[in-house]
Amino acid sequence: MKKTSLFSYTLTVIMAMLGIPVTVYSQEYISPTQPVDVGKAPGVKVKLLSTNGPLKNYVLIFAMGDEIRSGLTEFAQQYQVKTAHFTAIGDATSATFGFFDYGRKLFKSIPISEPSEVSSLTGNIAVLNGKPIVHIHATVAAEDGTVRGGHLLELVTGPTLEVFLTVEPTTLYKKVNPQFGAGLIDPSLTK
Repeated sequence: MKKTSLFSYTLTVIMAMLGIPVTVYSQEYISPTQPVDVGKAPGVKVKLLSTNGPLKNYVLIFAMGDEIRSGLTEFAQQYQVKTAHFTAIGDATSATFGFFDYGRKLFKSIPISEPSEVSSLTGNIAVLNGKPIVHIHATVAAEDGTVRGGHLLELVTGPTLEVFLTVEPTTLYKKVNPQFGAGLIDPSLTK
């Protein structure tokens, strides 16, 4: 056993002996190319804010219980968005972040089950295999002010989440990088 796992094991045994509840779970890993299920953001409202030639600026207001990656993916499909960037703030009732494990070529799942403030959220949309792919990084702050974050795998909104999104006229394409097993933007790709 490694030193940290021996410590964790010993601490778990001591807590169990003292009658302190112990939750043990196995770590989940998620593929970076796992598709996103649409239809999990039925309350999202979309408004076109402005156009400037081919540029379009939108606001998407997510309702309580909406899942943001699902909603943004569905928006991109419905509005035929190929390339965009966005920022957001709001609330989350739960979130799951990923930390990329280079050896496994998978995201280590980091679940956050308590309500939190979305202190920062930024991302982009690009095309992989003919479909728009949403890529998000975010941080959330707990009630005590501690912040956690990473690659966003799932976020269920609290009372609101406000996304300001700009659609770009030039399409960016991704291709799966064999070294990482992940879709990465390649500016040299054109259709």
